[in-house]
Amino acid sequence: MSLETNIRHLLLPGCIYNASGPRCTDIKELLKLDKSESALVLSKSATLVKREGNPKPRYFDHDLGSINSMGLPNEGINYYLFLAPTIKNKPYFISVNGLTLQDTLKILNGTIRNKNVTGIEINLSCPNIIGKGQLAYDMTEMDTYLHTIFNTIEFSLHPTLLIGLKLPPYFDLHWYPMVTNILKKYPIHFITCINSLGNGLLVDSESESVVIKPKGGMGGIGGKYIKPIGLSNVRNFYLEFEKQNLKIDVIGCGGIETGLDIFEYILCG
Repeated sequence: MSLETNIRHLLLPGCIYNASGPRCTDIKELLKLDKSESALVLSKSATLVKREGNPKPRYFDHDLGSINSMGLPNEGINYYLFLAPTIKNKPYFISVNGLTLQDTLKILNGTIRNKNVTGIEINLSCPNIIGKGQLAYDMTEMDTYLHTIFNTIEFSLHPTLLIGLKLPPYFDLHWYPMVTNILKKYPIHFITCINSLGNGLLVDSESESVVIKPKGGMGGIGGKYIKPIGLSNVRNFYLEFEKQNLKIDVIGCGGIETGLDIFEYILCG
């Protein structure tokens, strides 16, 4: 099987690249990815200005997966735009999460003018911002948010720029046509399924306490725990897009550790 693939017009030598997460935040990590086998380089979700994130400890890893409540620590959008020319070996995507619609519009206005950026992944699904819910669980708000973006930002200034959305895990089958009916209104090239499973809780029986500090110990669950949910989301969106004859690429994310995991995601769409 060839691992070559494409995201719309962008041809890629492989089907694997990094998720936007804790290990693509600074220049050292991004340059390491640029020299790796990753098919492209994706940044940490950038906010308008530098953000320290939630109090530590905020990440815990073990055999079955992880829990985190990072709170989007990042260097701010200007840092990731400044780095764009240094990513020389691979296409460079920037993940963005403006926290507010107005901040997102400012981020996108700056990004579309940087021709060294190949794609944008708009993060609609971070579960770890204290006091904020996940936008992509509110159909009306998500539609309004996307309508404003695509009717405000002059994407024609960067006509080859790829635009995608990072979505949360959906569980009931009725969500997929509902979300798809919103997505098809806009020139979206790809979706990423899934972000972490929000508001899980891990406890340490020896210390009789939670393992991370923010939100009373609750955070996003990742790793082996969530692979079946990731596979389900990829499959259901693939089937829905096929049913409606939509050319939106589906990128699988969650619990991928081996080649077999990758093959299972490919089988699901």
